Amino acid sequence: MRVALMAALLASAAGVSSLAVAQEAGDTKAKVDNLEKLQGFKSTGVAEPPPVAQTGRRADAVTRNLQKVKLPPGFTISLYALVPDARAMAVGPNAGVVFVGTRKSKVYTVTDRDKDRVADEVKVFAPGIDFKIPNGVCFSRDGVLTIVEQNRVLAFPAAEFFYEGPDVAAAVVVKQGELIPTAEESYNHTARVCRIGPDGKLYVALGQPYNVPPKEKADLYARTGIGGIIRMDADGKNREVFATGIRNSVGMDFAPDKTLWFTDNQVDGMGDDQPPGELNQATKPGQNFGFPWYGGGAVRTVEYKDDPVPPGVVPPKAELPPHAADLGMIVYQGRMFPEKYRGGVFTAEHGSWNRTTPIGARVMFVPVNKDGTAGKPEPFAEGWLTEGGEYLGRPVDVATLPDGSLLVSDDTAGAIYRIAYEK
Repeated sequence: MRVALMAALLASAAGVSSLAVAQEAGDTKAKVDNLEKLQGFKSTGVAEPPPVAQTGRRADAVTRNLQKVKLPPGFTISLYALVPDARAMAVGPNAGVVFVGTRKSKVYTVTDRDKDRVADEVKVFAPGIDFKIPNGVCFSRDGVLTIVEQNRVLAFPAAEFFYEGPDVAAAVVVKQGELIPTAEESYNHTARVCRIGPDGKLYVALGQPYNVPPKEKADLYARTGIGGIIRMDADGKNREVFATGIRNSVGMDFAPDKTLWFTDNQVDGMGDDQPPGELNQATKPGQNFGFPWYGGGAVRTVEYKDDPVPPGVVPPKAELPPHAADLGMIVYQGRMFPEKYRGGVFTAEHGSWNRTTPIGARVMFVPVNKDGTAGKPEPFAEGWLTEGGEYLGRPVDVATLPDGSLLVSDDTAGAIYRIAYEK
């Protein structure tokens, strides 16, 4: 009797498992079909999820925590929007709608309809598309939104127009599985960031999946751009490796002089106080920024300490605090903030995960002098890390609204903050 019952249960479980697999396969196929429909300007029939609530207990709690954040005189910080898992941000060039990537499966839109500098609506973008780690979001000047996933790149023409409904115009820039070799897909260092350059090309940072990569990966990574920055035409053609020697950049931006600045996270496991993080500047294609021979700054890695360093390695423009996890960054080109900040760099420090005494969880400012040199990094907004080492929030990215105020995303609190200045 017991044997028969066990057999029946196993058969039932197998049936449920088969049904689940079949259902999952069907859901995946439906998502693929949806993308094909959107490419042909066809409706998917997908219902729009309800918007994210912007008031209530969570909003009140986040606002209270912001009272602990310290800023220079004249600056204020406030809650702009509640956005689950908020990471990279792209502000639309037409209406100022903010598109927000995540390390999960959704992209969000944030709309301030009455322009009171507080979001009125937060909702899921393109709910019919099956995204996988859609961290990277960036806009071209003519209003095309690019979303870079773990291993695919999609483009959305007129995203600020179509986002109002669940169906959006879509195009495939890089097919699934062709951004990097599928064998190199990893849960580590796989959140991409992107920018559209002054040359109209798409720039994508490809973090490599190791703390320090094994030497047998060198040729593959150099050829594909893993551990570097690649660029391509807006339609995905003419791909090339733009920069190498980068461990894991999760923030980059172009300066008015058309150079590309980017952060780079340093090697872990070398102690609390070394190596430093990096703020770099790429002035031309083909530059090497030193990893994995250097773990950050001038600190050699254990694995490559006896290997000759390639000639012409470019040192960082500024060394950032060790193990503070500098992620998103911008070269500030707004007009709201005082002259001191214009042309300088803001970086978002996510905060330590493996330091004995955590540091970070703040926004840093790095002044850039007229001769192009960078000054000493200084805290700009801090207070999300308590004296007891508890994170009240963890900044991920920074962006500017059309009025010049600074947005800060936070994937721990699930929020976006707005920093403004008044004389």
